[in-house]
Amino acid sequence: MASHVIRHWNPEDPAFWSKEGRAVAQRNLWLSIPALTLAFAVWMVWSVVVVNLPAVGFRFSTNQLFWLASLPALCGATLRIFYSFAVPIFGGRRWTAISTASLLLPSIGIGLAVQNPETPYEVFVLLALLCGFGGGNFASSMSNISFFFPKAQKGTALGLNAGLGNLGVSLVQFVVPLVITAGVFGSLGGQPQIVEKAGTQTLMWLQNAGYIWVPFIAVSALAAWFGMNDLSEAKASFADQAVIFKRKHNWLMCWLYIGTFGSFIGYSAGFPLLIKSQFPGVNALSYAWLGPLVGALIRPVGGWLADKLGGARVTFWTFIVMGLGVLAVLAFLPKGGQGGNFTLFLISFLLLFAASGVGNGSTFRMIPVIFLTERTREAAGKGPAAQEQAVRDANKEGAAVLGFSSAIGAYGGFFIPKSYGTSIAMTGGPEAALYLFIGFYITCVLITWWYYSRKNAPMPC
Repeated sequence: MASHVIRHWNPEDPAFWSKEGRAVAQRNLWLSIPALTLAFAVWMVWSVVVVNLPAVGFRFSTNQLFWLASLPALCGATLRIFYSFAVPIFGGRRWTAISTASLLLPSIGIGLAVQNPETPYEVFVLLALLCGFGGGNFASSMSNISFFFPKAQKGTALGLNAGLGNLGVSLVQFVVPLVITAGVFGSLGGQPQIVEKAGTQTLMWLQNAGYIWVPFIAVSALAAWFGMNDLSEAKASFADQAVIFKRKHNWLMCWLYIGTFGSFIGYSAGFPLLIKSQFPGVNALSYAWLGPLVGALIRPVGGWLADKLGGARVTFWTFIVMGLGVLAVLAFLPKGGQGGNFTLFLISFLLLFAASGVGNGSTFRMIPVIFLTERTREAAGKGPAAQEQAVRDANKEGAAVLGFSSAIGAYGGFFIPKSYGTSIAMTGGPEAALYLFIGFYITCVLITWWYYSRKNAPMPC
């Protein structure tokens, strides 16, 4: 496997980049993207599966179904903490292939479990936790791709990887409802379940919600193993990377990424329920996929804008737009169960999703720039060797922070829907939660302005 290991890698050298670096980096990026898309699809598949479990004979309570939908987010966010440090330890090619192949476990497991109505609830809990593997993959994927590209192109590259990867959230909502209505795999896929709706019987192959991803996961894992590269200069132990916990900007960027990706994944998880509770006459599932789609597609634009205008400037204005977006949502909600304007409510939320997508791209452009600036400042005047070492250290630290901040941000997938539920339970409506979000966005605006975007900011990026 030595041919897959690159011993020298310096994307900041224009001659190296144009001669060989660009082609290698782009190949690794375009093999990484489908692997990450599949990871997001497996991570979010329970959002569709739980809706159909009662119809095929499983007698779980509403609370039990809620936990099955929530556990992948909690597990995925926690796994991201560990996955953040995996690439420099195991190698990007090796870890991408292994982590992608791990998605076979929940995919096959779901296919087997849903065919037997006697399957214990504990088995479904385990499978929901295993789907967290998909959420964890984001941290290692972004960390890996960050090593391949020069500073000037990191925003676009990371935006493409994450944005097209995030499409898995919408993909699963499109694909699963289609494939469970047909025997896609013939006799190999097992027998259909009989579902009664409005007095008529229909057939459902709920196992296809898991099985449909299996061939694509296998191909993607093999493509990563044989087509991607490990970078020798990216090697680092956990101890080498743990220095980020002493870095102030690690924690500041974690806070900002809660505001961007935490909003994206949290709003994605809570949007259908919020629509259903506030506009009961609207079919929530007809619109729920629009927000994640908009947020995912626009994320590469956020990275590109950050490369052109500066990550901090784009992030600053993103949080202002998000605060205004929440105010608009509040304005178009029903009051006391009366009134409200669903069309303008939906447009306001799509604005929030779009802004979160732009912010996802711009914050991930800020991180590598911050750590490169910080390390090279420390090495100033110490000679070429110290400067080269500073770049290597900055790349390793920046990659670790990309992964770790993505872990912290992912907890939004659990806490935003829970905030809605708590607010509705305590006050009768979601307004208290939304005002809390506005307060949080104000802190993000102030942090971005003070540390990164104002004139003479201590760390312009």
